[in-house]
Amino acid sequence: MSHPHSVTWVDTGRKPRVLVHGGASNPASQEAETLVRQRITESFEVVAETAEAELAIVLGGDGSILRASRELSSLAIPAVGVNLGRLGFLASVSPSELEQAFGDVVAGNCRIVEHLMLECTVLRDGKPVASAIGLNEAALLRGAPFSILDIDLQVDGELATTFSCDGLIISTPVGSTAHSLSAGGPILRKTLDAFVISAISPHTLTVRPVVDSSNRIYEMTLRETVAETAVAVDGKVIASVTERDVIRVQKAPRPFLMIEVDGQNDYRSLREKLDWGGRIRHKK
Repeated sequence: MSHPHSVTWVDTGRKPRVLVHGGASNPASQEAETLVRQRITESFEVVAETAEAELAIVLGGDGSILRASRELSSLAIPAVGVNLGRLGFLASVSPSELEQAFGDVVAGNCRIVEHLMLECTVLRDGKPVASAIGLNEAALLRGAPFSILDIDLQVDGELATTFSCDGLIISTPVGSTAHSLSAGGPILRKTLDAFVISAISPHTLTVRPVVDSSNRIYEMTLRETVAETAVAVDGKVIASVTERDVIRVQKAPRPFLMIEVDGQNDYRSLREKLDWGGRIRHKK
């Protein structure tokens, strides 16, 4: 779904104007954050007003990216993710790579990539009672007493199937390496214009994940309420639901823009961050 975006700060004769989001989540990363912030002030002009910013730098881990994506997508400001955590699948620039990465960004030797976001709305008796924008996924999850859920999935108003399972996940391509992957879903290239539908612990062996267009409207409903069931977007519960409710998932109005520099690509992230591929190494 990527479309070309211009790098607006090149050849202006000044430092690019940048917003800084997030920060270290543990004391061990605070020293690294101090050095990163010093490097930011050397390379960019830090601003406090969103209207003045040309790009954003998000400090922390993937959780920081998820939180910042909702605001930055509405502002149409591209972001650079600097990893101060452990995994850093989305926040892929490490502190040791800052000099090269920031130099490339300032010079415009980078690309702005669109990432699909989803909008999840809970409708009760036809009226919206909760709504959230997400970068990873919307999930219908059961609670106590942990009975199997029967979930009807409708696509563009037509019944697709009924799942008997512990829950149902509709994820973006970015989210395909998160909760959906743990539930057995496929890995999608992050720039694809598609959603993944993955059942959690399905009751039948024939159930498999499905990849479909993000231009469709997906609606989940419960056959009956037999447990404390909730809807979560990017891991945050937005509403408890019953069989009266419709959980609607569709493409969000705006994508999340991220800046990539040379050396960053999906397969490298899979190899180095998720230990994908290769061979089993036996311990000596």
